[in-house]
Amino acid sequence: MKKSTINFAFLIFAVLVMICSICGPKMLAKYRDRTVLDRIHTQTSEMEGEGYRYKLDYNERLYILSQALNSQSPPESEQNALTRLEDETRDYQELDGTYAFVVNHRGPTGKEITDEQIFATCNQTMATLKELGMLPATVKDVNGDDYDAVLYSAIDILEPRNNVAVWKVSLSTNIKNADKSNRLIDAYLDADDGKVYEFYARTELEWEDIDPDELIEKWSDYMGLSSPIPYETENPLLESTPYYKKYVFSGSGDEKCIVTIGFYEGINELFLKISK
Repeated sequence: MKKSTINFAFLIFAVLVMICSICGPKMLAKYRDRTVLDRIHTQTSEMEGEGYRYKLDYNERLYILSQALNSQSPPESEQNALTRLEDETRDYQELDGTYAFVVNHRGPTGKEITDEQIFATCNQTMATLKELGMLPATVKDVNGDDYDAVLYSAIDILEPRNNVAVWKVSLSTNIKNADKSNRLIDAYLDADDGKVYEFYARTELEWEDIDPDELIEKWSDYMGLSSPIPYETENPLLESTPYYKKYVFSGSGDEKCIVTIGFYEGINELFLKISK
């Protein structure tokens, strides 16, 4: 009797083990699902905020911005008014190619210059350019009443982590009969530190007063770029003015980009722009 009881107990134990081995994992999974699904779980990351944009040197930034700008050929100056887009703040996300230049709708992330700071930052940048002898002291400061500022992103589509945020500061086209003499017309400023990639400014200078070699050297030192190399070309149609000189800067790897120092006679507009 005692032996049969032990055998029966062993049989019950074996059956229970089999049931647990068959049904146990499924029941455990259901229990874990109930504790995870349809619930919000938060976790603090020690790396939060880092990597919102990879740190690029200025040669890399210059190259990405030049490629992005050339992918959509934005208006550059009143001299090119016939090609000016009706809406300069439209998106360019449907463009083909490997680079895009788009309006940054999300706004500054907290690590970038804000809308409230951009005009003061632009004036500080202009003051630096004046001290360096790149702009005459007669060029007037900018303000929120006469100027517009739009935040853009230049993006390497194949490597989106490689992107450059820039503010475009422009003399407003809504002001009729505005006196443009000694005024900044357009400028692209780095959204991190306010350094200027491009500018168009009306001055009292003539082309004979401008030494493009000296100006490009000062600008490359100011930006922390590699030394420029004169770009020799026999194509007279590269610009809509005969007064210009082009320079080559190294970009990413073996890539190159071109920076132009130029001057529009008649309106006395000095410009520094980046292009292919």
